[in-house]
Amino acid sequence: MYRPQAGPQPPAAAPVPPAPAPAPEPKDEPSETGRQRLAASLWPPRVSRAQLVVALLLFVLGLGLAIQVRSTSDNSALRGARQEDLVRILDELDDRTQRLEDEKTRLEKQQSELESSSDQAEEARKQTQEKERQLGILAGTVAAEGPGITLTITDPTGAVESDMLLDAIQELRAAGAEAIQVNDVRVVADSYFSGGGRDMKIDGTQVTAPYVFKVIGKPEDLEPALNIPGGIVQTLEKEQATATVERSGKIVVDALRPAKRPDYAQSSSQ
Repeated sequence: MYRPQAGPQPPAAAPVPPAPAPAPEPKDEPSETGRQRLAASLWPPRVSRAQLVVALLLFVLGLGLAIQVRSTSDNSALRGARQEDLVRILDELDDRTQRLEDEKTRLEKQQSELESSSDQAEEARKQTQEKERQLGILAGTVAAEGPGITLTITDPTGAVESDMLLDAIQELRAAGAEAIQVNDVRVVADSYFSGGGRDMKIDGTQVTAPYVFKVIGKPEDLEPALNIPGGIVQTLEKEQATATVERSGKIVVDALRPAKRPDYAQSSSQ
């Protein structure tokens, strides 16, 4: 039986790939704010090495200036002083300068008299005697008198120490004191103070309160020197002690010290 042969079959259709899934729509992200951009530009800081060196130098300079200003402010003895006190201190400095000028003039006059004197030997003898008298006053070996002040320090609680009396001596010397006596002790250049309270000593000699200072010098210079801001009068008042000053046209300093012959020093004049 005849069977018709099948003709060529058409090629099978290629499978159609599935359509890709639609991409998810991007979510709307919040845009960056101006403040965030500013912060991002400032931190972390982008500093060059040169800028770091300059910043370090400026820091060190500022620290040094601050320390200097603080030190000057803390150590100034006249900080907070009144205008009249400052004027008085300046007057004292002017008076001290004037005393030095007067001493210079006196010495120049003596030199001129010695050079022009017809009897130079007699003139030299007179000047030598005058110089010996002056040195005796400074050394405490001769009595002295002249204008000055009397400073009386009372110490009811025994709080006054030796350094306070020494401060008073230094302030008086700076104001031009020429001879000083405390109670019965002559105070000279090499005098020393020790102890305090009920056991105060000057040059090894015990002295008790009230401490009476007899001082020869210009009263107008001596009294203000004790009353400057932060001076000895205010210091004593803080210790419940009192200091009174009296001016006088005649102060007698008659406590004497024995003349001491030096053990090693000798005149270098030939």
